[in-house]
Amino acid sequence: MAGQQRVYRQRIRSTQSLKKIFRAMELIAASRIGKARAQVDAASPYARAITRAVSAVATHADVDHPLTTEREDSRRAAVLVVTADRGMAGAYSASVLREAERLVDQLVEEGKEPVLYVTGRRGVSYFSFRRREMAAQWTGSSDAPTLDTAREIADTLLGAFLSEGEDAVGELHVVYTQFVNMVSQTPRVVRMLPLEVVEGVAEPGTEPLPLYEFEPSPDVVLDALLPRYVRSRIYSFLLQAAASELASRQRAMHTATENAEDLIRTYTRLANQARQAEITQEISEIVSGADALASS
Repeated sequence: MAGQQRVYRQRIRSTQSLKKIFRAMELIAASRIGKARAQVDAASPYARAITRAVSAVATHADVDHPLTTEREDSRRAAVLVVTADRGMAGAYSASVLREAERLVDQLVEEGKEPVLYVTGRRGVSYFSFRRREMAAQWTGSSDAPTLDTAREIADTLLGAFLSEGEDAVGELHVVYTQFVNMVSQTPRVVRMLPLEVVEGVAEPGTEPLPLYEFEPSPDVVLDALLPRYVRSRIYSFLLQAAASELASRQRAMHTATENAEDLIRTYTRLANQARQAEITQEISEIVSGADALASS
């Protein structure tokens, strides 16, 4: 009985230490989620404005641009997978990787060759363990992405799409997690290239697209706007993923803290039961000894 009591006390101490770690990580995530959500909100107006500008050029100008034209000379499809650098965030990275695997299977069924571009150590470890080749990888800033990182990723993907030869890609897909609110974060798959303009025609009841005069020409305007559009979209995806990661980590650590408290209560009850059993056994031994002495 004494041995059981020591085991339970040791488990209580170790669980209390884990509870402190979980609580600290929950507070850190909670303190950073506000900034992440503010960055998402701050980047949205620019993304909407440049989307409307690109839509206006594509709608009112009859031009064929490499970023808006289907490529027939390449069956390779780039897949950018946005995951986390660290764990302890519930099913955040697992959900993104599951969507990425589903997309890869779909591309293979269509006769295309997926080419992986991965951000976040969780995704890099996942594909490295399975000996899957990655064309490029970025780590170290999943929960606090910078514009420089987004520009580097966008330039790498644009270079692969605009290049010629066997290393060129004909499509670009992005798998990331969309931040809906603090409770809901949804994995999404978006095809970015060739560009599909979704705001070409204004819907009834919405503000019509503005009229532009293109100087010096629509081709030059598209050359300047489309790379900026791709960079802004990728930066927006990274910000959405960062907010989703922090929200998932806060929720997971809150649940882990509550589970640790339940374990502590359970182990405390078991330790008290073991202590009571030990005391009962000692009393029984004393009474039995006294009875034996009295009878002799």
